[in-house]
Amino acid sequence: MSTEYQHLVLTENSADKMEYKRMITLAVEKILASLDSGDAYKGLTPEKLRERVHTDELLPENGLGFDAVLEETSEKILPNFLRPFSTSYMAHLHSSALLESIVSELILSTFNQSMDSWDQAPVATEIEVEVIRHLCKLYGYGEGSDGVFTSGGSQSNLSGLLLARDWFCNTKLHWDVKKLGLPASYRKFRLYASEISHFSMEKSTHLMGLGYDCVVKVSVNDAMQMDTEALEKLIQQDLEEGNLPFCIAATVGTTDFGSIDPLDTLAGIAKKYSIWLHADAAYGSGVILSDKYAYKVKDLALCDSITVDFHKMFLLPISCSASLVKDGKNFECLTLHADYLNREEDEEDGYINLVDKSMQTTRRFDALKVWFSFRARGRNGWSEIITRFMENALYLYDRLEKSPDFEVAVKPEISSVVFRVLPGTGVKESADDMNKRIRRKLLHEHGVVIGQTVCKGNVCLKFTLLNPLLTHEKLNELLSLILSLR
Repeated sequence: MSTEYQHLVLTENSADKMEYKRMITLAVEKILASLDSGDAYKGLTPEKLRERVHTDELLPENGLGFDAVLEETSEKILPNFLRPFSTSYMAHLHSSALLESIVSELILSTFNQSMDSWDQAPVATEIEVEVIRHLCKLYGYGEGSDGVFTSGGSQSNLSGLLLARDWFCNTKLHWDVKKLGLPASYRKFRLYASEISHFSMEKSTHLMGLGYDCVVKVSVNDAMQMDTEALEKLIQQDLEEGNLPFCIAATVGTTDFGSIDPLDTLAGIAKKYSIWLHADAAYGSGVILSDKYAYKVKDLALCDSITVDFHKMFLLPISCSASLVKDGKNFECLTLHADYLNREEDEEDGYINLVDKSMQTTRRFDALKVWFSFRARGRNGWSEIITRFMENALYLYDRLEKSPDFEVAVKPEISSVVFRVLPGTGVKESADDMNKRIRRKLLHEHGVVIGQTVCKGNVCLKFTLLNPLLTHEKLNELLSLILSLR
């Protein structure tokens, strides 16, 4: 092999292996050197950060080489990364990554399997099938259930809602959307979700050709759960008006509050009106692994489809999600055979082509991260991690509720705590402006990244506690820092 073509890719050649090892080792050294403090962010403003990374030439005439670009990366990019593994980061449902899962990422990126057909990912296909089988069992699904890995919660929700739509059309309207497109009555379709459900409900109905108006927003109670009495009234009203209720989308862990809709009651309503019940458990799906708190999500087994996210409570690198279905036959609406990819003759001989149940063609081998971390940590290890998240939230809630300096929105169901700082004596600044200012000061001056949202018209702050290294002492320190910034 000529010199100019050496070290392009990893091969069985010893020189290529050594170069791979050298590059990985150097990159690891630069990453570790950049971790010089426990801050979640170095504090650069958008303007300063843009100035820092600006380049006049992204594609130089002659390449700079790996070492030079790695050095540039270590100067401009590594120091300015957000660090979700910092105990000073708690802004979003965006977790740190377990060490073994980072190793999994290296493995799956190195071998670069494509999860659409068996002959592009033999062992990866079989591992995903095995992982899905065990996930269905974990969430209480029986024989005939199935699932597929996706890019994230939004795509898993879209998958579940798409299956719900086609199931409704096939079984209730005797209409094959797959072949004929939407029926003439599509404007009458109705999907019910709480007023604080994820925005992927509206995005999904848009992509499915039903439009935002298909989504009926249901009010929530004081615990931020879907009001089931209000839901049933809305369904009855729609039926009286000739509309077509096809799906209830429950939220198991709302984005802001972590609240869990009452699945048992919703399942009864869905059965009464012959409606598909989907569970957006992108956040709350992790609760199933807590021996102490798993009862909160035990009724997920009642749902027709479940969105599970592994890059939230499960602490796996982005992206990693799954769409589970109680009756795997419903995936048929996504199946289309192509002679160059998923030939029927191969499938008849036992070759599994996962593209048959996926909206994506090319996909990453994300199931490896679940397989690796589940086997590495075990049920006991996972229970300890998830339980700690939830008990940290209860501790923080108790502290805030007892303090005259704070106002708490709702008692946490999982690991999110929404609150606002109350102005001190003599403070002329409005509470909304003060809370906004405090969050910005934490971000740019103290290396602390927390969330901001609105509850009942008031600007609030949010701690999303997804770091197993967080201690009560650290939470106390953060509260003291926040009060010092009033």
